[in-house]
Amino acid sequence: MWKNILISFSLAISTIRSRFFHTVLSVLGIVIGVASLVGILSLIDGMEQYANEQISKTTSLKAIAIINKPDKVVNGIRVRKDSFPLLSYQQINQLHASLTLPSEVFMISRQGREVTMYGNTQRIGTMASGTLPQLSPKSKLILGDSFTGTDLDKQKPVAVVNESFVRSVLDKAQPSGLLGKKVLAGQQELTIIGVTESDTTQPAQLYFPISLLSQNDLRSIRLDYGLEAKNVEDVPALKEQTLTWIANNVPNGKEDFEVITNEFRVEQAAQGFLVFRIIMGFIVGISVLVGGIGVMNVLLISVSERTSEIGVRKAVGAKKRDILLQFLSESVTISVFGSLLGVLIGIGGTMIIVPIVKSVAKVPFQAAYTWNTMLVIAVVAVIVGIVFGTYPALQAAKLDPVEAIRRE
Repeated sequence: MWKNILISFSLAISTIRSRFFHTVLSVLGIVIGVASLVGILSLIDGMEQYANEQISKTTSLKAIAIINKPDKVVNGIRVRKDSFPLLSYQQINQLHASLTLPSEVFMISRQGREVTMYGNTQRIGTMASGTLPQLSPKSKLILGDSFTGTDLDKQKPVAVVNESFVRSVLDKAQPSGLLGKKVLAGQQELTIIGVTESDTTQPAQLYFPISLLSQNDLRSIRLDYGLEAKNVEDVPALKEQTLTWIANNVPNGKEDFEVITNEFRVEQAAQGFLVFRIIMGFIVGISVLVGGIGVMNVLLISVSERTSEIGVRKAVGAKKRDILLQFLSESVTISVFGSLLGVLIGIGGTMIIVPIVKSVAKVPFQAAYTWNTMLVIAVVAVIVGIVFGTYPALQAAKLDPVEAIRRE
C-alpha cells in the first residue's frame, strides 16, 4: 500500500516537473489564498500576543480583588444600601493568615488630593492612598523604608512617595532630598520615609497608613482589598479560599463582597481574537476555494490530454484505484506545492507590513508565526488537494482502456 502511494507521488512530481509553468499558473489561486491566510493568521497571533502583554503590564494576572458592593438592585434600579460592612485592617490580616498558599495581602483607599510640602505654598496634585505595609502589587521601594504593621497599629503619620511625586517637587534633584521632609495632606501632616519606583507616565503618588483614615473616610472614598498570589496557578484556589473565609466570617458576606481575578480579561481578549480569526479565515477561504477550483480544472484538462496514457496503463494491468491514487497524488502535490509558495510569500509579506505598522502606530508589534498556523495551512493543503482532485481522479479511473486508446 505504502509502496503504491510512494510510486503515485513520484509519478505526480514527474508530471508536474514536465508541465511546471502550467502548474504554477494553475495554483496561483492557492498561492494567493494561502499567502493571505498566513499573513492574516500571523498578524492576528501577533495582535493577540501584544494584547496579552499589555494586559499583563496594566493588570497583574496574580491579583485577586475583593470588591465591596455598596449598592443593591431593587426592581431593576441600582440604589445605595443603608449600610454595608467594611473589612478592617485586622480582618484582612486574619484572612491572610487563613490562606494555605503563598500570597501577599493589600488594602488600599485612593483619593485625588492637593498636597503641599511643609513650609511651601506649592500645591501638588497627587493620588493619596491609604494602604497596608504592602503598598501595592506594582510598587517597588528604591529608597528609604516603608511603614510597618506597628506604624499602622500606632497610627504613625508617615508616608512613602513615588518618583513622579519627587519630580514634581524637586525637579532634577536627588530623591533622597525628600526623605525626612513633611507633607501636608488635608489636615494630616506626614513625614516622608521612602520612595518607590515609577516612570514618567505615572501620576504623583503618596502612600500612608490606612489606619489614619476614619470609618467615615473609608466609606466616602474608594476602598479596595486584594491579594497577590506568588504563582499564577494558585489564583483559582486562593479565590475559593477567600470566598469561603468571607462567607464564614462576614455577615452577609456573599451579598456585600465580590471576589474577582483578572483572568477574565485574557479570556475575553482570546475569545475576541478567536472570532476575528474565524471570520477572516472564512473570508480568505474564498481565495483558497478559487485556487482549489483551479486545481480541479487543470487536472480535468490533464485527464483529457493524457487519455492515451491512462488507457495504456490500464491495458498493462493498472487498476482503477491505481489511476485514482495517481491523480489524487497529483492534486495533493499541486496543492502542497502552491501552499508552500503561499507560506513563503505570506511570511515575506508580513515582514514588509510589520515595520509599516510599527512606524505608523508607534507600538512594539510583531507578527507571530505559530505551529497552529502552520498546521492549519498543512490541513488546508491536503483537504483542497483531496476535495478538488477527487472528481478528476474518478473521471480518469472510469475510462475504458480500449476506448481511451482509440480516442487518442
